[in-house]
Order: sequence, then C-alpha cells, then structure tokens
Amino acid sequence: MATETAGHGADTVAHEIEAGMPQLDFSTFPNQIFWLIVALFAIYFILSRIALPRIGSVLAERQGTITNDIAAAEELKLKAVEAEKAYDKALADARAEAGRIVAAAKAEIQADLDDAIQKADAEIAAKSAESEKAINEIRAGAMESVEAVAKDTAGAIVAALGGSTDQGDIDGAVQSRLKG
Repeated sequence: MATETAGHGADTVAHEIEAGMPQLDFSTFPNQIFWLIVALFAIYFILSRIALPRIGSVLAERQGTITNDIAAAEELKLKAVEAEKAYDKALADARAEAGRIVAAAKAEIQADLDDAIQKADAEIAAKSAESEKAINEIRAGAMESVEAVAKDTAGAIVAALGGSTDQGDIDGAVQSRLKG
C-alpha cells in the first residue's frame, strides 16, 4: 500500500507538471468565472452598503468642515479689516490728540513766558524809575554841592586876590554862570 500511495503521488505530481498552472487550465475556467463573479458581487455589496457610505459621510463631513472653516476665515478676515480700520482711526485720533496737547502746552508755555516777560519788564521799569529818581537826586545833590563849592571857591579866590567878598555878589555870579 505504501508503494501504491507513493506511486499515486508521483502520478499526481507528474500530471500537475504536464498540465501547467491550474489557473490557466481551460477545464477550470467556468468554476473560476463563477467564483470571480461571486467575489465581485460580494465586494460590490460590501463596498456599496458599508464602506462607500462611510467614506461618503467622511467626505461630506470634511466638505462641511472645510466650508465652515472658509466661512469662519472670511468672517475673521472681515473682523481683521474692521479691526485695522478701528486701529487706524484710533491712531489718527491719538495723533490728533497729541497735536492738540502739544499745541495747548505750547500756548500755556507761551502764556507763562509772556507773564514772566511782563513781570520782568515791570520790575525793570520800576528799578529803572527808581534808578532815575536816585540819579536825579544825586544830580540835584551834586548840583547843590557844585554850587556850594563854586561859591566857596569864588569867595576864596576873590579874597585871595584881595577883593571884597560880598556873599550876595558871589551868589549872583555863580548862579548866572551855572545857568549858562
């Protein structure tokens, strides 16, 4: 029996070697075509009922997410444009306010400067008037001193020359000479 099995196995191997690949054996084509059609229908059924609806829902969800993201991006873009306009307006307002503050500060400084100049001018005028008054007093005192010295000197010269010293004549001569 062992030899029969061994002999039978050798025949099968030899037959397979002569026949070639079983997929290319024309006698098995109807059976292969049947199972091919069954497999294709099974794959079609699985894909159309299970896989493709899931893929379709994922694609629809992705499309919805993309659409929502694009809408959100447009909305954010509009907000960014509005924010930029608000920023530009705030910047222009801040510049205008800064210009107004600078102008007000300049006006205030100029007013303070004008007050200080006016006070300084008033002090200078008051000191100048005081100085003029003091100078006039000194001048008047000097004139009186010059007149007294001139009278004394004239009296001494007249006496040294041996003339008579009449105080009234000396006073009249000095007065007439001082007046011009």
